[in-house]
Amino acid sequence: MTHDITADVVADILSLVDHETSSLDLAGLAAGLDHLLDLATARLGPPDVQQRHPGHEHGDTATLTYTGTDPGRVALIGHYDTVWPTGTLADWAPPVAGSRPKLGGPGIFDMKTGLAQGIWALKLARDAGGPVPTVTFVFNGDEEIGSPSSRPIVERAASEADATLVLEPTADGAVKTARKGTGTFTVTATGIESHAGLAPEAGASAVHSLAEFVTAASAIAAPAAGTTVNVGLINGGTGANVVAGRATATIDVRVRTHEEKDRVDAELKAIRISDPRVRMEITRGWNRPPMVLNPASAQLLDLARAVAHEQGHGLRDAAVGGASDANFVAALGLPVLCGLGAVGGGAHARDEFIYPDTVAPQTALLAGMLTRLATGEPRLFS
Repeated sequence: MTHDITADVVADILSLVDHETSSLDLAGLAAGLDHLLDLATARLGPPDVQQRHPGHEHGDTATLTYTGTDPGRVALIGHYDTVWPTGTLADWAPPVAGSRPKLGGPGIFDMKTGLAQGIWALKLARDAGGPVPTVTFVFNGDEEIGSPSSRPIVERAASEADATLVLEPTADGAVKTARKGTGTFTVTATGIESHAGLAPEAGASAVHSLAEFVTAASAIAAPAAGTTVNVGLINGGTGANVVAGRATATIDVRVRTHEEKDRVDAELKAIRISDPRVRMEITRGWNRPPMVLNPASAQLLDLARAVAHEQGHGLRDAAVGGASDANFVAALGLPVLCGLGAVGGGAHARDEFIYPDTVAPQTALLAGMLTRLATGEPRLFS
């Protein structure tokens, strides 16, 4: 299972990168998913069960199930959409040369390398001739925008599996066992317009009131507890000489624990502004719950470390600020590990890259985990 498959996997990775799949480009997403499904079939043969779930205004989600030799069932989750607008590839600069080779491209780290490695991991496990679990791939095209259509499909696949492995990129080689929960809040202030020079006292400024609100909201952050509050967008008013009648702000909130989520909700609700004539409305949108290392996932981490040790290396785990589909699985109390994909860096940045010399060992680690899960180790539900 350890022979060098780097060139073949890298070729598949680059073919995926060549198919641009912006979360907002339905045609590009459809073509990219077609290519991904063709790639899976080329490496693994036709799946025993395949479904394409329409995403409607978002990218479709595909589920592919390959029946194994043993009772174990594993879900492999990965998204094929990226944050990069269609056309980005044309002027993408290659990585800066250094002592260690790199490969770059839009989405190569987050997370097309993980997709290719997941397919090849099942191929390696099968080719080794040992026990293989039944594997269900979930390829979704809306993860970067919150998985609005694919969430129930991800949760169903995870609920039917003994373990879920998410093919997101690593944290500098570490698997991800904790992720922050994320929420997006839209705050709308509705005031009273008037002439700023002739009758300023007749107006009730939505902009001024919104400024009060966002200042109070920012103070809710608790960095020591891992809670961040970022007011990333503000819009309002119609002119400098008009007391603003309407203003909006969009706030990103990240929390490590469910308790912090509840605290943020309560404190945002309790904010009061000084001008009672201005109406404040908050639309709450907690997208992903916090991901914590539940007992079932801790057993899965132990298994991953055992496989890594057998393959001659260690395995670190990390808590990160970003969220993924693993958050949904962890919230169900199910065993899940995230960050089993690429080793590299620059997610969502113009210097996004992978280290190609890590492709083979990362794929071998995943293949080894599949083999062990086929034999019932650990017995996560015993």
